Amino acid sequence: MATPEAAVEKPTFKVRRNPNKGFVITKEEAAASRSWWVVDATGQSLGRVASAVAHVIRGKHKPTFSPHVDVGDFVIVVNADKVKLTGNKLDQKFYSRHSGIPGGLKQESYRRLMARKPEFPVEKAVKGMLPKNVLGRAMFTKLKVYATPDHPHAAQKPKLLEIK
Repeated sequence: MATPEAAVEKPTFKVRRNPNKGFVITKEEAAASRSWWVVDATGQSLGRVASAVAHVIRGKHKPTFSPHVDVGDFVIVVNADKVKLTGNKLDQKFYSRHSGIPGGLKQESYRRLMARKPEFPVEKAVKGMLPKNVLGRAMFTKLKVYATPDHPHAAQKPKLLEIK
């Protein structure tokens, strides 16, 4: 038999979510949710490709994005030698490096740089759009750039990433 105390229904309270508390993803959950994307850079503008790739590498396309955790995906960029620079940037934009000694500045136009090392401009553009800290350097390791349409990551079954 039910006691009179048990027969009395207890009032139900609607549990309210704290609006100041957000979702936090762990490193293990982030690593488990990574996927692979492939981008064809043929005829695409360098900045647009780099911006889209950095967005995916950082993980901003996911609802679980957290700025302090590496939640991004792997990205493969193929045909990096066919990326285009608009205007006169091929001859007027220069890649500069300095050896650290007086008079050690060396500059190279992007036309010569693309002929010598076609993957480098895409890597440099994407790296410049990532955070400048330990987390950004870890994110950069998820970028794979190839000058040709072939890549050794077919086993990961990458999905095609459309750039508009």
